[in-house]
Amino acid sequence: MSWRNTLRIVDASSIVQAWDSYPIEIFPQLWDWLAGELAAGQLQIPDVAYVEVGHVCPDCAIWLKNNAVQVASTDAATVATAMAIKNLMGIQNDEYHRLGVDENDVLVISAAKVHAVELLSNESVQSTLPVNIKQYKIPAVCNLVGVKVTCISFLDFLKASKVSF
Repeated sequence: MSWRNTLRIVDASSIVQAWDSYPIEIFPQLWDWLAGELAAGQLQIPDVAYVEVGHVCPDCAIWLKNNAVQVASTDAATVATAMAIKNLMGIQNDEYHRLGVDENDVLVISAAKVHAVELLSNESVQSTLPVNIKQYKIPAVCNLVGVKVTCISFLDFLKASKVSF
């Protein structure tokens, strides 16, 4: 996958952790670069993740808005794909496990799958997968045979860009 001209879907966890770990006052060049990536259409955030960012980190949501982040609406294809993932995991109705993904997570994964793009998520990688598939976090769900979405962390995203700040 080439670095440029490649859309990536951003989960709330990755942008919020970046905001907290790389404060704009200390790393302004990083945030200027990210603003350029947003302007170039390289990054998109699903509507459910954007709302979540607004709840947990209002300043970050304001920065995203001021930098014209593309917010992807949850469309019929995303919902249908989310339902397929839920079925694959044995999740009926909204019976998620508190230790695993939730509805928003599944919609974010679905958006990446529908667009056939990478997902940036800073949810922890589970070195040993739980027996109960409902306890899987985003990276584990992305790796399921019926899902197969490439999931990378924000730091991996930065490393792959080969940009120096």
